Amino acid sequence: MWLTVVSVPLLPAIIMVSICYRVKVAMLCHRALAWALKLVRGRVCVRNTHAFVFSKCTHGKVDSVLETFDLYTDTHPSLSISPQIGEALDEVVRRVHPSLVLELGMHCGYSSVRLLRLLPPAGSLITVELDPLTAELGEEIILVAGFKHSQFRVLTSTSAEAIPTLPTFLEPDQGTSKGFNLVLMDHDPQKYLPDLLALEKWDLLSPSGCFVVLIYRNQRAKDLREILDHIRARPDCYCIKSELQFMTEIFYQKESTRVDGKI
Repeated sequence: MWLTVVSVPLLPAIIMVSICYRVKVAMLCHRALAWALKLVRGRVCVRNTHAFVFSKCTHGKVDSVLETFDLYTDTHPSLSISPQIGEALDEVVRRVHPSLVLELGMHCGYSSVRLLRLLPPAGSLITVELDPLTAELGEEIILVAGFKHSQFRVLTSTSAEAIPTLPTFLEPDQGTSKGFNLVLMDHDPQKYLPDLLALEKWDLLSPSGCFVVLIYRNQRAKDLREILDHIRARPDCYCIKSELQFMTEIFYQKESTRVDGKI
């Protein structure tokens, strides 16, 4: 009886606390469900893309693999970049002539294949993919396209975990110890700036010049404001080469290697 008398004045506060925590728990559950659905849909998309390309392309033919990817993208939801983005990326690769490329975000292997087909005979690609299934199926597509393990390496981890390990993959005897000539960022846009800073910290960007390509996908340009503001605030070593609707190309060069103070 006395417990009831004491608790009655506290009832409004108890109700308020209950509502507050219920809302927070509901929000957490909603976020967890959204994340799970995104993961499941992503995995289904990767499986379907892989199955389509694997079964319909001509194995060992790079062009056939890319054409089959494009055919799938025209008629199905896909995590791969569009042919339009692919062509813009091709233009950068042909102009830069990179010998060592880093790709953050594999997405079924489409962009990996596009990159590899334009590298010189001694060139190599390191691609980083968070999801083990995507990494496994993407690697199989790269092999289906006719490339060998000696030409590429797939790292299954977060970009933050992978970047500190990259110096061990650079081979001085092959002239790659000076860093990457080209970096493609096509993963989580919120990771673009932290990863760029990490690449700087570990001296993984070629001091003589490294091109960094940022893919927008469904994000608007303002979603990349943080990294672009950082680039504009560092004219001593960065400049924006081009800005397209879906892609921004930036150039990095260490100040000590610049000629006449120009990038």
